This record gives sequence, structure tokens and C-alpha cells, in this order.
Amino acid sequence: PPSPPAGQRRSRQPLSRVLEGLARRPAGGDLRPKGKALQLEIPEGASVERLRHDGPHGARDYLLYRPSAERGPVRGVILMLHGCNQTADDFAAGTHINAQAEKHGLLVVYPSQTTADNAAACWNWFKPGHQARGAGEPAFLASLTRKLMKQHGLGRDAVFVAGLSAGGAMAAILADVYPDVFSAAGIHSGLARGAAGDVLGAMSAMRSGGVASPDQRAAEGGPRARRIVFHGDADTTVHPSNAAMIVAAALGDDPAPSRITKRSVRGRGYVRRDYAGPGGPVLLEWWMLEGAGHAWSGGRAAGSYTDPAGPDASAQMVRFFLGNKVA
Repeated sequence: PPSPPAGQRRSRQPLSRVLEGLARRPAGGDLRPKGKALQLEIPEGASVERLRHDGPHGARDYLLYRPSAERGPVRGVILMLHGCNQTADDFAAGTHINAQAEKHGLLVVYPSQTTADNAAACWNWFKPGHQARGAGEPAFLASLTRKLMKQHGLGRDAVFVAGLSAGGAMAAILADVYPDVFSAAGIHSGLARGAAGDVLGAMSAMRSGGVASPDQRAAEGGPRARRIVFHGDADTTVHPSNAAMIVAAALGDDPAPSRITKRSVRGRGYVRRDYAGPGGPVLLEWWMLEGAGHAWSGGRAAGSYTDPAGPDASAQMVRFFLGNKVA
């Protein structure tokens, strides 16, 4: 397995130093220099608001993208969860998912993790208190999402979550424990729920892969969140084997794909595996990107941890969320 990033080599270091390894510059990625102002592209008629949500499980600021009114009624909402040492603005600029939201009439909400809750601004995916329903950050994020659902009259089928790295790990948790809120999740360079339960476990899971918790909600016959998973096979920050753990958590060990596609986009090869459920709908897509590091595929250089080579993870996630079919 690859060596752990700087800041993860000694278990005696404080949590903030251990998890800062998630935010080191990836090979081929584009890390925004500190202090550089971000200019978000906002189409005419669209808006970006800076708001705050307070609830029984905490309070956070968040960025809300509203598509232009000419697109008609809002079709849905995407909760976007940034990675360590990122901000809402940074993540919005890098993923450029607002352009997809404008095209399809979607709200996008970017909650901001605070350095008071995690010194490196990571979502606390590795702590047991933030891995279950009804507590911690998952409960807060579900509360924020429910508020937007109520405000805009949205049902579960129009509600989605996506994230990168620590944000991807939290998106996987939300897909598992709040499938009645989120109908689909996009997990980029993340880890499965239960892959770690403490600092040492987080180090091990990031270095060589963790052991996923089974999706008990799905096993009990309740609502099930679909998943689209992206991971680079050259990721030295979060080991690529974690993608397989996410698939196993959702579908069981050694699931058989219904289709395997091998292609390349702008020189970047990838393997996509589709897993169809009873009756044919695709429950999960797993994209492994050849030679890609720890960065958002198809992202923009305006944000950190982006790789401009394809495929475009933002476009593919929105396509998957809305159920569009692409050959």
C-alpha cells in the first residue's frame, strides 16, 4: 500500500494533524493558493445566498445556489459536502456543479464545516457519534435538507447528496442512514460508513482500505438510496480499495455488474460498472479512473483538488440523480 501522507505518519499527533493528510496536494491536482479570491460564475437570473441553519444537532453556515426563474419550478436539491481544508466557495468553483444545476433547474446547498468542529474542516466521518441516524453531523445535514425540501415542496425522489474525500465519506453515511431523505448519493474519493471508528482506524482505512458496515436499512426492505461512486486508481490519499468497500456495503460481497464499460475521455481511461436491481433500474454505478489521483474528475482549476481530465463527475452525477440514460 502507498505510504500515508505527511501528517499521518505518527499516531501521537493530534487529530487535526492526522487528518490534514486528506488535504495534501494530489498528483496532477490543482490546489488553490491560500488567499486567492474566488469568483463564482452566476448566470443571469440565478443567485447565490449565504445563509445559516441552526438546529438541535448544531449550526453551520451554508451557500445556496438558486437557478434562474426561467428554468421553471425547482426540480430538486443537491447537498454538496466539501473535503478537508476546503470551503463552500472553493468546492462550488472546483466542481462547477452549479452549471449543471442551472441546466436542470436544481438548488445546490454547500454547508461549511467549521474549524471548531474539526481543525482541518473535515466532516467527522470516522467518529461513531457521526455515523448513525439521529445524531451528530448526519442529523444536522438531514435537518438542513428537510428544511429546503419543505420550503420548495420537494419529495425524496428529488433530493440528492454528493461529496469529495471526507465529504464523500459523509455522503456515504447519509445514503445509509437517511435513505428516506436522500434518494441518491455521489461519492467521490470517499470511504464507506464504518470504515473507521477512531483516528488509528481512519489512518488505516485511508492507507489500505477499511471494512464497511452493511446497509441495514436496505437489508430490512426500507427505502434505498442509489449510489454513483468515483475513485482514481492512483489515489495515494484515500486508497482506491475503499471504492469497492462502498459497493460491497450497498450490494453485498462480490456483486455481479449488469454492464461493464471501458472508455476514455480527454486521454483519461476509465472502467464503469453498472449494477441493476430487480426489474432493471441501476442501483449503483462504479467509476474507476485510470491514473487519477485524489481530485474531482473533470473539475475546474478555480477550486482545489480538481483534475480537468474527464470524465466530468458533476455532469455524470446529475445525470444519474435525475435518472437520465447515457449509452
